[in-house]
Amino acid sequence: MQLPTEFRRALIDRYEITTPIAEGATASIFLANDHRHGRRVALKVLRPDATVAFSDVRFVREIKFLAHLQHPNILALYDSGLTAGLLYYVMPYVPGETLRARLDREKKLPLRTAIRGACELAGAVDYAHRHGIIHRDIKPENILLAESHVLLMDFGIARALGIAAGEQLTSPLTVGPGTPTYMSPEQFIPGQELDGRSDIYSMGAVFFEAVSGEPPFRADGGRAALMRKLSEPAPSLRSIAPEIPTAVADVVARALATDPDERYASAAEFANALEAAAAKPDVAAAPGTSAPTGAVATASGTSRRLWLAVAVVAAVVIVAALLLRAR
Repeated sequence: MQLPTEFRRALIDRYEITTPIAEGATASIFLANDHRHGRRVALKVLRPDATVAFSDVRFVREIKFLAHLQHPNILALYDSGLTAGLLYYVMPYVPGETLRARLDREKKLPLRTAIRGACELAGAVDYAHRHGIIHRDIKPENILLAESHVLLMDFGIARALGIAAGEQLTSPLTVGPGTPTYMSPEQFIPGQELDGRSDIYSMGAVFFEAVSGEPPFRADGGRAALMRKLSEPAPSLRSIAPEIPTAVADVVARALATDPDERYASAAEFANALEAAAAKPDVAAAPGTSAPTGAVATASGTSRRLWLAVAVVAAVVIVAALLLRAR
């Protein structure tokens, strides 16, 4: 993304924008010098086509609210605004690489490394949930690996964008902010109320990919993949990575339950379960043969049937809408 000269000039008294850092579908990140505080920062600028879809007043108001989040595993928000027709926000510049970059290079992480990172991530998510904030877009691109620790980026930005878009997100043809590969099934249902268990699903999907090299569902699978995600359970982690201990696979299976009521109630509970599983000896079982234990192993009766009915209906509506739009 090429920044307009007027944008750079408008910010020059506060920020000197120097080098592009990363490009995304809706925004670009630039290294900048913060003159006021004498520090380097990361300045993220939304693309013009994304900016026009949002209310700048709502977006900036939400960013101010999110700036109050202070946790060692959450990348803070320093500043935000609308300049030369472009929305932007400012974060600390932290040298490192994203989990996506690491997975692109190495395909997957050692199990212990992945568990340690997932527990740090869950601690950050639990902190935000207790302050009433849901991330909504947990994915490898938003997880920064810095000095053997993880930092979660863009916390609540998806929510800010959703609120800033206002009525546009109420359309039955529109899915709210998020990344389909890691979104929970309920994020695909128009008007569905979300809670922290949606983030737990996304953490489970990221962990699944981090230790197996593949996500549980691929967004590029088209309408059939979308139908499966809404109506079928996630594949067994051990069917793809049989070296993963059964206890760990069971934790991931519960995090990826289609019905939110069958997932962990909190991110802290998810982290505790991972730590407990990591303390158990490896189980040498055949791939795909181990079933989750306890409540995870069986459907929860009425709640399960009701959720599947809602999910299937929603999938039919979304697929029908996509077919109409394709004509």
